[in-house]
Amino acid sequence: MKNKFIIVSLFVVAMGKPALHAQQVNDIIKKGNDLYKQQQYEPAKAAYGDALAKDSANTTAKFNLANTSYRLSKPDEAIKSLDELSVKYKTAGEKARTYYNKGVVLSSQKRLEESIEAYKEALRQDPNDKEARENLQKALIELKKRTPPPPKKDNQKKKQEKKQQPKMDKKEAEQKLKLLEQKEKQLQQKMQQQKFKTGGNSQKDW
Repeated sequence: MKNKFIIVSLFVVAMGKPALHAQQVNDIIKKGNDLYKQQQYEPAKAAYGDALAKDSANTTAKFNLANTSYRLSKPDEAIKSLDELSVKYKTAGEKARTYYNKGVVLSSQKRLEESIEAYKEALRQDPNDKEARENLQKALIELKKRTPPPPKKDNQKKKQEKKQQPKMDKKEAEQKLKLLEQKEKQLQQKMQQQKFKTGGNSQKDW
């Protein structure tokens, strides 16, 4: 499945101490971005953590931290950050990007049902997201392959009938066998009697 994880940069232009603080945070994020592009994910993660330590509400640092956690094979951390962002983000575009990335993480963990829901939510936020639609289709196909087909009705009915049939215990079996033996004995006695009656006098009439 396609992975379009995006590293976001935020540049603040303002005056005074708040602006200076924001610029410092932005510089740390930029440092993290540079490290991320060099695939130095551990230092990048540390940089984004430093940025969040200075500004815990910074969604850019949080978003990039989620991506870095995924690259470091820490999917649970990535999903946690993305879930938090899906609540904080206000615009449909930001939410769509978050749900898409969550779908990618879940797909990598073979959690197909959850990834399908994430891609669906991404498309609700941005119906024109072709990559989200493509990944949704792939996840649905993979889930269908994994799910076994339902049993045929005839086989299911036979199994049910077999299940409903009461099992014969040993005592009942012995009683039935004894009853059959008695019937067979009675039948043999009846046949012997008939033979005796029809045997009679076999002398010829000369």
